[in-house]
Amino acid sequence: MRVLLLCLGNICRSPTAHGVLRAMARERGMTVEFDSAGTGDWHLGSPPDHRTLAAARKRGYDFSDLRARQLTRADFTHFNLILAMDAANLRDARALAPETSTAHLTRFLEYAGLEGDVPDPYFTGSFDAVLDLIERSSIATLDRLSRDDLP
Repeated sequence: MRVLLLCLGNICRSPTAHGVLRAMARERGMTVEFDSAGTGDWHLGSPPDHRTLAAARKRGYDFSDLRARQLTRADFTHFNLILAMDAANLRDARALAPETSTAHLTRFLEYAGLEGDVPDPYFTGSFDAVLDLIERSSIATLDRLSRDDLP
């Protein structure tokens, strides 16, 4: 299973979900490939936002190795599942998806059985609250991935 987490700039929400899911999957002994990307190109090659890293570090996560990248057409055939952090990211991904796409696209919270969007802490400063939401959703996401072979 290969899962791509998607947000706008790939420096807050999607790398947080990437890092949290990666850590939780390791703890469970699950073999899942995670990656993250953004729909925009503003932060290409940049590490996650320093506030994102600080909130994660307080909880024992280290994903300082991640670097921002932009969603590509190839992602739609490489990944089985693309989880967007909000409806706008999902809409943008669907618009980019080639006809040959094999990836299942949905919102991160929806896949985890929750409703709504993951708010962008880049603008709100709510890094701890977003991390709470991502942790809760990551547990549900891994539970679902461990039950199902397909999204």
